[in-house]
Amino acid sequence: MEWTFIIGALLIGLVGGAIAVAALLRRGAADNDTSAQLLAQIDAMRAEQNNLVGRLGQLAENQQRTQGELARTMSEQLGQVSKNMTDNLAESREKTAKSLGDLGERLSLIDKAQQEITALSSQVVELQHILDNKQARGAFGEAQLNDIVTDGLPDSAYAFQHTLSNGKRADCIIRLPNPPGPVVVDSKFPLEAYQKMRAAEDDGQARAALTQLKADTLKHAQDIAAKYIISGETADAALMFLPSESIFSELHLRAPDVVEKCRALRVYPVSPNTMSLTLNTVRAIMRDVKMRQQAGLIQKEVESLLVDVTRLDERIGKLRGHFDLAGKDIEQIETSSRKINSRGEKITSLEVEADGANNDTPDLLEK
Repeated sequence: MEWTFIIGALLIGLVGGAIAVAALLRRGAADNDTSAQLLAQIDAMRAEQNNLVGRLGQLAENQQRTQGELARTMSEQLGQVSKNMTDNLAESREKTAKSLGDLGERLSLIDKAQQEITALSSQVVELQHILDNKQARGAFGEAQLNDIVTDGLPDSAYAFQHTLSNGKRADCIIRLPNPPGPVVVDSKFPLEAYQKMRAAEDDGQARAALTQLKADTLKHAQDIAAKYIISGETADAALMFLPSESIFSELHLRAPDVVEKCRALRVYPVSPNTMSLTLNTVRAIMRDVKMRQQAGLIQKEVESLLVDVTRLDERIGKLRGHFDLAGKDIEQIETSSRKINSRGEKITSLEVEADGANNDTPDLLEK
């Protein structure tokens, strides 16, 4: 387009120059020499103009051809670029869709996890409210003890809220055979002192809280020893169930002296894990007792079997005696049978002789 504009401008300039020269010729017709020179110059200018027009036409033709090739090249390149952009956009769209799908799944998982975390947080808050109340805290410990014992022992091996002869009601009693006898398990939860110890801001507060934890634990052990260990009715030891593994660990790590005092009182602290292990031992003891009982029954049955075998031997002896007597009777019967047969043969021979005598009689009559 720029070349076409330039060529047009040149043509306009040449035409304008020719018009100007013609006007000069009309004004200066008096001077022939000047006119001749001007005409020569005009002819030259026309020739140059024609030459320039040809060149400009060729240049315009070349420009048009170049523009066509450039337009074709640009079109091809634009088509390729458009195809590449389309492919890239399609690929990007697929990747974006896949990424959005993965993102949606992850967001769904995150939302589910968030809901579970929210539910767990509410449960933790509810548990905290429960543990803040002493009665609710005691019920929580008893429920946990109930679950552990129920899962670990048969129904006949335990009882909850069992009333002893002194009128005290135990959280749980495990019916072990004598010895050692029924074992009482009482749930205690010294949580307040433990929480103070965990929330202590300095060593002084921590020591005070630990002292309170020791005192509370020892007081619980003394109460259990006084209430639930009865000579002749229960075992000479009892279990103090601590529903928290953390409190159990803190007692053994920071207050081993209190644990020893509890053992001296024949009260043994147990946590949920150690309670489960203790119940395994209880099951082994009950299995051994049952096997001993079964062994006693088997021994009695064997003794009864030996008595029956002895009685059978006696009866076999009597039967053998009967067989011996029967054998003698049979021999006598056989002897009698032989005698009878012998006499029968004799009788038969006599009958034959008699028949012979009868046969001779007709002959005598005939004579």
